[in-house]
Amino acid sequence: MNGPVVIMGVAGCGKSSFAAALTQALGWELIEGDEFHPLENVNKMRAGIALTDEDRAGWLNVLADELVQRGPHAVLTCSALKKAYRDRLRQSVPALRFVHLDLTRDQSIARVAQRPGHYFQPTLVDSQFAALEKPVNEAGVLTVDATQSIETIQAKVCAWLQEKELV
Repeated sequence: MNGPVVIMGVAGCGKSSFAAALTQALGWELIEGDEFHPLENVNKMRAGIALTDEDRAGWLNVLADELVQRGPHAVLTCSALKKAYRDRLRQSVPALRFVHLDLTRDQSIARVAQRPGHYFQPTLVDSQFAALEKPVNEAGVLTVDATQSIETIQAKVCAWLQEKELV
């Protein structure tokens, strides 16, 4: 079964850095989910206001459309914090797989604080952990420790994708 992959997790877990490395290694196409947030969402986050399910709904629809348009060899970065969000993406792409980059609240805060100029404020990290429904026992999900090196994570993910016949 062949299908695209979503790199998911809370802010600061390394979604963008890892997805860039993975797409380069696989020769796949990168879809940077943050680039598709409407200006209203960006302004809310910049102001330190957490997004609601309603705020995310249109964004998830756009991301689902992007996945469909780009085809099976795409890597999407998306927090995909709730099962309902992941299920929304799966509705459009049933073969979708997720790599959950897992880390602690303190690690997330430390990493987010090191991103000067980014619109996502460290004060929003708690809202991400409050919303997070870890994808435990969900099919098509690999959870990895986000504090490992990109190379280590990449090796695990590539082996998992080959095992799942996705590459």
